[in-house]
Formats: sequence, structure tokens, C-alpha cells
Amino acid sequence: MFTKRIIPCLDVRDGRVVKGVNFEGLTDVADPVEMAEYYNGQGADELVFYDITASSDGRAIFTDVLKAVAERVFIPLTVGGAINGVGDFERVLNCGADKVSVNTGATRNPAMIGEAAKKYGSQCVVLAIDCKRVNGKFTVFAKGGRENTGLDMLEWARRGEAEGAGELVLNSIDTDGVRGGFDIEMLEAVSKVVGIPIVASGGAGNREDFLELFNRLPAVDAGLAASIFHRKELLIADLKAYLSANGVSVRG
Repeated sequence: MFTKRIIPCLDVRDGRVVKGVNFEGLTDVADPVEMAEYYNGQGADELVFYDITASSDGRAIFTDVLKAVAERVFIPLTVGGAINGVGDFERVLNCGADKVSVNTGATRNPAMIGEAAKKYGSQCVVLAIDCKRVNGKFTVFAKGGRENTGLDMLEWARRGEAEGAGELVLNSIDTDGVRGGFDIEMLEAVSKVVGIPIVASGGAGNREDFLELFNRLPAVDAGLAASIFHRKELLIADLKAYLSANGVSVRG
């Protein structure tokens, strides 16, 4: 049985961790460096760091915050935000990231995925997809959910894997922040068309949501969440103990 990963996500705007619902109504939560240190000590398997307005603002990611986080975190760190070319990969990796997440930039320049995979290895390239249902179709959105790309999510996921992405993070805008459970339908659909590891994001509200995710979709490798971890409504150690007690293999 494959070991499942539990991953907190830090959405950062203007140097602060924020959280919203369906990508809207963002509210301030905490300092990203302090929160990263907290999760490092709480048993998180990895940490995802998104500069969520870098693309829409047309600027580079906050390298100062990233460097401060990387200095104090000793678990794998995935970083995304305004990654538009291989040069951005180099800049982020040099700041201490282990993996680089591409989203908006990849929809505009898909060849970047292959170029980065060739230079740094597929294990460093994470394709993040923000997806929402539009007229019954799983549709890819860019710029932090603000821009409808018109891309079919399943076709884009297939292409991302073919280009060289080593991991896929699928974030359902429909369930983001709603805390009603992961988007099983969307995740099941993508699990049937790709063979790379899948990280489920958007919708976790309690420990039972994680158990349902892993029991119903064995192909999903990890569960990612933000608000329930940030507010300490669910501690990672407690979640792992619960999953383990219910037959899900997790890391200690």
C-alpha cells in the first residue's frame, strides 16, 4: 500500500497567509514563516507555498519570504506563483524550494514544463490546475481563479504529464474553502487519465473527508488543506493517527 501524504498549503498575499472561499473573500490568517515553522514541527509531510497574486499582479514571487521559510523548514517545499519560464524555476529553487508549481504560466507556455523537466528533472515540476465546472465541463482557470482559459481540465492534465510534469495538484474551485469534502467526482475523472502522483486540494472540512478521499480514490497520493489546519481545528498528528487506525498508510 502506498503511503499517503498530508500537506498544508500556505496561500500568501502581500507577505501574509490568507484564506477565502471559492477563491474569493480572502482574509488574513498569519505570518508565513511562523506558520511554516509550526507545520514543520507538527509532522506535515510537505508544505506548499503559493504567492497567489503574483501572476495577476504581473510581478515576481516574494523571494524574501520564500528564503526565510526555506531556512526554517526541513520538509519538502513546493513553491508556486508567477512561474513563467525556466529562469523562474532556477530562481525559486535557488531560494530553497524542492519543487516548483506551475499554473498560469504553463497554460500560456506549455513547452516550459518539458524544458524545466529536462533541466531539473520531472520530480521538480508540479502542474497545479485550478478547475471549475462550466456548463458541465471541467474547465481550467488561471490567475488565481480569475481567468477562464477555456481549456478542458482532463486534456490539460494529460498534456501536462506528456510534457514532463512529475506531479499534479488538482484544486477544485467549486469546493475550495467550502469544507464539504474533496471533489471526488473531479478527482476520480483525472485519476483515470494520468499516471503521475495526484494531490487533492479544495474542500477538506474534517478528518472524515481525508478518509473518504483515500478510501474512494486509491490513486490519489496526497490530501492538501489550509483552513482546518491553519485554525488548528484538525491537528496533523491527530489526522494521521485517525487515518492509520482506519487502515490508511501514512508517514510517521
